[in-house]
Amino acid sequence: MGARDSDIDPGAAQGQVRPQRLKTRQRKWRILGWAGTAALVSASLLASERALAADDRMLLLDHDGLMIRMHLQAGLNVVTEHNVFWNYSDTFAPSAGFNANPTWLEGYILPGLSFTQDLGGLVAYGKVSAVASGTLGIDAYATGNTGRVTLEEGYLGLRSDEKSDPSFDLSVGPRTFKAGTGMLLANGGSSGFDRGALKLGPRKAWEMASIGSFGFDDFTATAFYLDANELNESDTQTRIVGGDFRYDGESDTFAGMTFGHVLQSDSPYPQAAPGGIGVPTLVANGRDGLNFVNVYGRAMPFGDSFENLFVAGDFAYQWNDRIDMRAWGGRVQVGYTFAEYSWAPTIAYSYQTFSGDDPSTSRLERFDPLYYEGSPSSWSTGSKSSMVFINSNVNAHQLSLRVTPTERDTLTLRYAYISANELRSPIQFGQGTHLEIINGVPNPVAGVSAKHLSDDFFIEYNRVLNPNTYFTAGFSVSFPGPGADSVVSFDAPVWTGAFANVVVNF
Repeated sequence: MGARDSDIDPGAAQGQVRPQRLKTRQRKWRILGWAGTAALVSASLLASERALAADDRMLLLDHDGLMIRMHLQAGLNVVTEHNVFWNYSDTFAPSAGFNANPTWLEGYILPGLSFTQDLGGLVAYGKVSAVASGTLGIDAYATGNTGRVTLEEGYLGLRSDEKSDPSFDLSVGPRTFKAGTGMLLANGGSSGFDRGALKLGPRKAWEMASIGSFGFDDFTATAFYLDANELNESDTQTRIVGGDFRYDGESDTFAGMTFGHVLQSDSPYPQAAPGGIGVPTLVANGRDGLNFVNVYGRAMPFGDSFENLFVAGDFAYQWNDRIDMRAWGGRVQVGYTFAEYSWAPTIAYSYQTFSGDDPSTSRLERFDPLYYEGSPSSWSTGSKSSMVFINSNVNAHQLSLRVTPTERDTLTLRYAYISANELRSPIQFGQGTHLEIINGVPNPVAGVSAKHLSDDFFIEYNRVLNPNTYFTAGFSVSFPGPGADSVVSFDAPVWTGAFANVVVNF
């Protein structure tokens, strides 16, 4: 997860690296995917021409309390990488022919229709949308020239009208949903691999979501049931039920708590070998029965005295008595906007950390990031490094500086110092098992033998071309630290990458 570079990108890729498909199968799905994309593009453009001619661009019908709107989002992204994954493939799969310097083009289109019906104090509503996505060329995960058409949203709901207090909102069906700040539950859809559009990651909706909320004043209580829209060949069959309590104050301040339980899951957990010496074991169906709680908040601690200073924090605790698991993760943030200065610079610092499995104990302490939001401004750990490390057994000091030279232009510089919490313990999912000389004897170990993993730098430029069209370009570089070097027993090369994309959103 976390293959995104851009904050404008609407989703994030998920999944593990898998072998190339048979050529005949690739050819079939490539034709279907790109044919579906072309068909949806044509249909959407025709519909958008009609909508643009109306007073309200996307309003198709407004009669007797019934409103029908069209929605259209599309993106095109070109990406290039050099020494991707610090060229680890030369060590672990030298005969695989992996291209460590890929360049590819990806795109998607997401048309949809929504409606609202005024029922006199109540509002019935719903939405249906589909994603057609594809990739030309071979991407960083050695998959490409493929694409898919999938349902994105397809829900119906009933809510009280805007004047009601208390209020309620009930819905069922595929849709987007984020709990809290997106630390655990945000990205319900998977992109990349057979579906294409690895970096743009257009899918965010859950395959099934039943959501009910009740609001009073500034308080909201929400109950949910979630089933993620995962890749067919790596679907973990994870089902989650839980709730969220939240208070929203002024000036984007809030506080809340999310709790949940995994009803079922096939997802295994890696566990470090005793003492960290040996190949990790896999705990079958490890996620099944997981419990979690996440508290979060954002405040302006000094009020009007320093109205542009904010602090924020998240903490999550996970446990599963069935497999003797206890894990934790969290983040603290502080930032300030110098609104009185030209370009209104905003500087922010954050520290985030996620527990890893301690090889010296029989208990499993590996944090499960579940379906976190992996954008650079949200929960990714680094920029390039987020394509290697999920939010487990890692921590990061991160700095960002954002300036706005004009109302349309934004420039952001990010830096991340990334390290491991536990040595000789799985960082992502146990990949990178290698031989290490211990007391003169070669032993297989997983994880790293030094804590400093990498230093990531990322510069991003955003331009609002018009109210519905956005241009984003970026360049990132990752310098491997002693921890990353220890996996290959030599100085790994510097990993660089760049991208440029255009996203249209009506």
